[in-house]
Amino acid sequence: MARKQRQPVYVLGVGMTKFIKPRGKVDYTELGFESGVKAMLDAQITYDDVDQGVACYCYGDSTCGQRVFYQFGMTGIPIYNVNNNCSTGSTGLAMGRDIISYGGADCIMVVGFEKMMPGSLQSFFNDRENPIGTSGKMMAETRGVAKAPGAAQMFGNAGREYMEKFGAKAEDFAEIARINHEHSVNNPYSQFQDVYTLEQILASTKIHEPLTKLQCCPTSDGGAAAVLVSQDFLDARPHLKEQAVLIAGQCLATDQPSLFSRSAIDLMGREMTQNAARIAMAEAGATPADVAVCELHDCFSANEMIVIDALGLSEPGKAHEMVRRGDITYGGKRGLVINPSGGLISKGHPLGATGIAQCAELVWHLRGWANNRNVPHTKVALQHNLGLGGAAVVTVYRRADGKEAPVVDSATVGKVNKQGYNPAVEAKGFTAEQVKAVRSKDKSSDWALQDTLVKVQARF
Repeated sequence: MARKQRQPVYVLGVGMTKFIKPRGKVDYTELGFESGVKAMLDAQITYDDVDQGVACYCYGDSTCGQRVFYQFGMTGIPIYNVNNNCSTGSTGLAMGRDIISYGGADCIMVVGFEKMMPGSLQSFFNDRENPIGTSGKMMAETRGVAKAPGAAQMFGNAGREYMEKFGAKAEDFAEIARINHEHSVNNPYSQFQDVYTLEQILASTKIHEPLTKLQCCPTSDGGAAAVLVSQDFLDARPHLKEQAVLIAGQCLATDQPSLFSRSAIDLMGREMTQNAARIAMAEAGATPADVAVCELHDCFSANEMIVIDALGLSEPGKAHEMVRRGDITYGGKRGLVINPSGGLISKGHPLGATGIAQCAELVWHLRGWANNRNVPHTKVALQHNLGLGGAAVVTVYRRADGKEAPVVDSATVGKVNKQGYNPAVEAKGFTAEQVKAVRSKDKSSDWALQDTLVKVQARF
């Protein structure tokens, strides 16, 4: 079916919390509130400007979104609650973009948050069919079942297949993790900021061949938010055009029959990633060669390997060669940096917030604000967010002016955003006055806010 003409949609504001270990110390109400306030401050809007809200989370009761959004104001706007497994955050962004681009709203705030349980992912509804049960059965039939966590087995098996078919080695997967951990040092929101040698990565606890513990993303608590706006909304605020980032192409795709081809790589959604990438790139008028910075879904190092291939960032079957050449990090001949944030492996993976945090990272790069991890000559940024079950969202971003991203010093950023600091390189809180400035002027409820502001400020 031919896609209808859509109007441009921009990311005007972003904000996020630090990603932390899930220890039950911070509630989702705080995570959503902090990230939403930061996104509105960044966009220089108030909640009264927001036409609709999208809440993204996987673990929690229905209408958690309203509980979060009511803290900003009770303005009666539509609020949607989204759950699409690990691609939940990007699914919310895609929903928001679709609504705006076809004239349904001028300003939508997407807020992702997750309060998780410690340990590996688990299902809470054991009295009914698991939505990825058919994938589990295929894994059992083709590769068997081990004692490792289910997700690690599935993605580890995909890594094994890449080794068998194309000659990748265990060291190649470990190198991906080593690079992502190294990148995280410059991300103030990252759950981990530790640097490891290749030998340390390989020597960490074996989870499921070829994966070791340091090649697996952690569970995390965290929040992230983005303000999406129409062309008319941006045109009415010309002073903000310098910070606006265009969603130049985007596609949310689901699985094809190849999912059950008996290939461990196909079982991890290879074709939906390929389809989403092809459609998003075509809409943006871009090619993989144009991409300078990429945030992709490295829930395990094995998935980064197969996704590099599926996105077309490497030649088919040669992602491991790209890794060996150093072409996924700073200084590579390709001029591409993958996961400068540290990726899910080191930054963390609070499911509902992950896709929006990826968006925030790329927005900061295209604005030139990520000056401590700048990728030279960035004009096109690429995002990939995957959820088994399944959904893959691929998004291509450009600056609103189409130009190459500059490098902006933090003092200048602090003046431009009126916050006095650069949120791309420093994680800070906010004042009660700033919160008052962005909450609804006439339809705020202190009862809805409860003690969230006090709790958030206590963490800074």
